[in-house]
Amino acid sequence: MVGILSDIGNVRKLNEDYADYYEGGDIKLYVIADGMGGHNAGEVASKIAVEATMEYIKEKKDIIENEIGSILEDAVKYANTKIYEKSKKSETLSGMGTTITACLIKNNNMVVANVGDSSCFSVTKDGIKKITKDHSLVQQLVDTGTITEEEAMTHPNKNIITRALGTGEFVDVDIFNINLTEAYKCVLSTDGLTNEVTTKEIYDIAIKNNNNVACRKLVELSKIKGSRDNISVIVFGGECKDDRNCSK
Repeated sequence: MVGILSDIGNVRKLNEDYADYYEGGDIKLYVIADGMGGHNAGEVASKIAVEATMEYIKEKKDIIENEIGSILEDAVKYANTKIYEKSKKSETLSGMGTTITACLIKNNNMVVANVGDSSCFSVTKDGIKKITKDHSLVQQLVDTGTITEEEAMTHPNKNIITRALGTGEFVDVDIFNINLTEAYKCVLSTDGLTNEVTTKEIYDIAIKNNNNVACRKLVELSKIKGSRDNISVIVFGGECKDDRNCSK
């Protein structure tokens, strides 16, 4: 079962996040995006990002397992081109962009593509690990030792990203290879969740609830903790660690 939820949040008047998934045959694809730009531009960019990535993958019916990383990278670059070209055709869409995090699975192999600061977490029965690395100003400050991880959570510039989809003709895409035999569940989220909810809280909710309930509880927690952004979450993979304590 796949859990998926996108919420406008506490403050925003428009949901500029977009999330979707595809499961067909031995191919599974999960994609989440967080748009940015004036007027409706962010909403347009995130929708194109997800739909174009899915379109590209669906057309690759005979995906070779050891090539899924390059195929997913090409799919994200294809989405970048679609957004960039559309932004050039409309003044109201000029400069629009979006984050994207996508997971492509064939059999027991999964690759994750990332641009921006949306996240992918691997949840095992013993803990949680963030797979992606944010392309953000705050992450750069953490990397150089200027601030700590704890200080990053409340830094005033934590929403400034250094890489986005659609803002230029070309884009660098980070690719991560994951062994699914070591992952119990996976969580994709936009920063509307991770700006407020800790990795421990994500783990506790994901491991104790079925995927639909986990999405709802994660979004609810982010809103309770004061999130001022849109919040989107996808949870997929195995069900609860202990069925006796699993919320159905």
